[in-house]
Amino acid sequence: MRPPSSSSPSPSPSLWRDADFRRLWAGQTASQLGEHTTLVVLPLFAVLTLDAGAGPLGALRAVGQAPILLLSLLAGAWVDRWRARTVMVLTDAARAVALGAAAVAGLLGLLGLPALFVVAFTVGALSVLFDVAYQASLVRMVRRDQLVRGNSALEGSRSAAQIGGPALGGALVSLLSAPVAAAAGALFFAVSFVSLRRIRRPESVPERVAPVPERPELAAPVRGRIREGLRFVAGNAWLRSVCLASAAFQLSFAATMTVYLLFLPRELHLTGATVGLALAATGPGALLGSVLAARLPGRLGHGVVLVSAAVLGNGALLYVPALHGSTTATILALLAVNFVFGTFSQLVNVTVMSVRQAVTPDGMQGRAAATITFVGMGFTPLGSLLGGLLAQEWGLRTGLLVTAAGMMLSPVLMAASPLARLGRLLPVPGEEPRPTE
Repeated sequence: MRPPSSSSPSPSPSLWRDADFRRLWAGQTASQLGEHTTLVVLPLFAVLTLDAGAGPLGALRAVGQAPILLLSLLAGAWVDRWRARTVMVLTDAARAVALGAAAVAGLLGLLGLPALFVVAFTVGALSVLFDVAYQASLVRMVRRDQLVRGNSALEGSRSAAQIGGPALGGALVSLLSAPVAAAAGALFFAVSFVSLRRIRRPESVPERVAPVPERPELAAPVRGRIREGLRFVAGNAWLRSVCLASAAFQLSFAATMTVYLLFLPRELHLTGATVGLALAATGPGALLGSVLAARLPGRLGHGVVLVSAAVLGNGALLYVPALHGSTTATILALLAVNFVFGTFSQLVNVTVMSVRQAVTPDGMQGRAAATITFVGMGFTPLGSLLGGLLAQEWGLRTGLLVTAAGMMLSPVLMAASPLARLGRLLPVPGEEPRPTE
């Protein structure tokens, strides 16, 4: 039960009137656009230019995703001890340099598969740090009652990147070259660097605010802080459920996308630009999902929204293996499937993020986000390898059907967890889910 408030809270000012929030939003948009461009450029370069098969493509995606497993927990511990904006600015600068170097290597004819592995790992590692930092940055910038709207805006920016990134990446690889596409990604990271550098509001770091004599645990080594984050997430029923559902989704989704990126050009005979267009259809859907996430959970209940949206979004991908040929009808069907998937997966993402931030104390935000990323996204390298193996052994169509069906495990786990019982109001730190009657 929440204690009754002695006075009505003052209305929250519009976030769009806050210049620093606008700079964070703009930087996040540019950074995500660079990331989503790169996520399409590297696999398409391997498939279309280097003629990579299912095994090498799965390995390339696994290498790019491996930093999630290797660095997420460390990233959470670091972010809780440092200014999130500093981490974001440095990682943007480093990603711009890495992709710029890749563009130069490509122009010189040196961008082979080994170089792609190095670039994929480097960008992936820096992206882990950025993603943990931006989630903690929002909590330190806005009021708690503004989190849903702030997440909706930032996830909307990610959606805008999903619109432009895949389409631009596919078009540049198809029409020009992979080096030009890599250079475009570097430019987006440079724009984000400039925008985030212009944020003027001082940022307090929760773990460095309290005096050490009053909080001796703050001097604990990184391993100790990581253990605290693991214990906190493991001890919270809602966050445990998020971890399990996320792990099931990310494993199956990574496998699905590995097969999907081969299925579209080789089974349906689509060009790189058409593949980019099909993938970009998730963007408009995700924009709609971000808008719905600011309204539906408060009206229907967070639990109902989570489970139903996961069923609809994940289930849409089951239709893709039934498609044949590169006809207009096939392309329109792909656009519709990706739009539906983008809408409902984004609705799940924003709602889950708001729940996680609401139940987590400020000083634990970075580690909670990193722990959930580690447990959930840590399975993506294995999923990518599994997708490549299934495509190689069972064929593209059967492999895609099996991996897409595996994505339905996520809503099943959510439906059987305390997440399904969440109501219209978000829980608060220290609140426990009610037992099932």
